[in-house]
Amino acid sequence: MEDLFKIYKVDNKETLYIQSKVNEPHFHQFEELIIGKRGKIEHFIDFQSQTYTAPFICFVTKGKVHRVIPMLVNGNCDFWVLRFKSEFIPETTFSLYGHFHDNANIDFQEGRCFERIDQLCIMIYDEMQQKNPELTIVRELSTTLFTMIESERIKRIPDHLNLYKNQDTTFKNFLNILEENFRRPEGVNYYAEKLFMSARNLNSITQNILQQSVSEIIETRKLIEAKNLLISTNKTISEIGFEIGYSDKAYFTSVFKKKSGQTPTEFREEMRKLIS
Repeated sequence: MEDLFKIYKVDNKETLYIQSKVNEPHFHQFEELIIGKRGKIEHFIDFQSQTYTAPFICFVTKGKVHRVIPMLVNGNCDFWVLRFKSEFIPETTFSLYGHFHDNANIDFQEGRCFERIDQLCIMIYDEMQQKNPELTIVRELSTTLFTMIESERIKRIPDHLNLYKNQDTTFKNFLNILEENFRRPEGVNYYAEKLFMSARNLNSITQNILQQSVSEIIETRKLIEAKNLLISTNKTISEIGFEIGYSDKAYFTSVFKKKSGQTPTEFREEMRKLIS
């Protein structure tokens, strides 16, 4: 996906089209939010398949293997699908990894909350239909949308189901510590010590949950912030690199290009063209 953000609807016709095609488990290089208003889906994710009848919400983080098969209920299917790159709403996206990594699907109830979520999607969709959509507005609406979903998620999941296993608790604590310290030039040992465990055990946990090493997650968080700063500020490449813990501009540029396929300058120029 080349665009920073996309929104579209899956209706009856699209549902039948998807069902007619070969649909193998796959992964995306973007984040995906599915909001089911009518119909149901069979969702294969985390190596298991479950069926959800609308209303429901699914959030699929980048890189997760999954497969969605939409289905009609009483002849109807109506989903919103939002796809976006992690740098579009970086702070929100990274926190979602912790909330949804082990619970991608949420059953909702019809009512005021879901109606407001639908209204936000309509507003986002209407803005994206404009000749020159204001992505700043779309970003703010999307952030509000996820805030509402998270608020409802907390209400919907009973306390006894909302307790995390030891690994999940450690992982979420790691993300919290990372959020406070990712700008510092600290490595795996620093975070392991904060969590009173070995670097090896912490790496084992992050590999089990996100299939990434601690170093990769630290680097990802730094680069998400770098992308945010490249889009939203006029700071130089050196200043941005220094702000997130890279004292050497050449090394920062090398890491950025290895992860993103572009230099920081190339990324900034491309994003500014897209946003403008």
